[in-house]
Amino acid sequence: MEFIFATHNLHKSEEVSAILGPDYHIKNLREIGCPEIPETADTLQGNALQKAQYVFDHYHVNCFADDTGLEVEALDGRPGVYSARYAGEGCSYQDNVLKMLEEMRGVTNRKACFRTVIALIMDGKRYFFEGRVEGKILTEQHGVDGFGYDPIFKPLGFRQTFAEMSSSAKNAISHRGRAMQQLKEFLDEINSSR
Repeated sequence: MEFIFATHNLHKSEEVSAILGPDYHIKNLREIGCPEIPETADTLQGNALQKAQYVFDHYHVNCFADDTGLEVEALDGRPGVYSARYAGEGCSYQDNVLKMLEEMRGVTNRKACFRTVIALIMDGKRYFFEGRVEGKILTEQHGVDGFGYDPIFKPLGFRQTFAEMSSSAKNAISHRGRAMQQLKEFLDEINSSR
């Protein structure tokens, strides 16, 4: 089965292709020449649907999109839907990490969770999948793999940050991995009944 994944982020594309496996051919927005799609909704689900709907309306193909937010308890759930642009428009992953470390300086409650919502549009119908992982924000960066807030997020029950884990270990427990696993199970079930 072939799908468009509504992202320009090559890290996410690689992660998703690894999770879905060889039965699914995934193209990203770069590969189809699609421009950046604005995220103007105030929820993760709204942003994911906005991107998937844009691809479906303009390219008429089965597609999915995700939106992910880091929700920090001491920051009243921020940055949440604004996680990718927490340090401002056009900021880098490192800019966001440094802003988070600065805002959390001296804060004892380090509880946080990552949430991913996937919107799938297949044969014109909409489906949603959500994954979450609880953890905490560290006081300094650890690890060099992954992207985004991975160097400062340590999932509950683990000794390593996402940035210190192998991609397969991270995919097995991450918010995106959990949401993608639900999507894969859904698609596998459809495939097996065809």
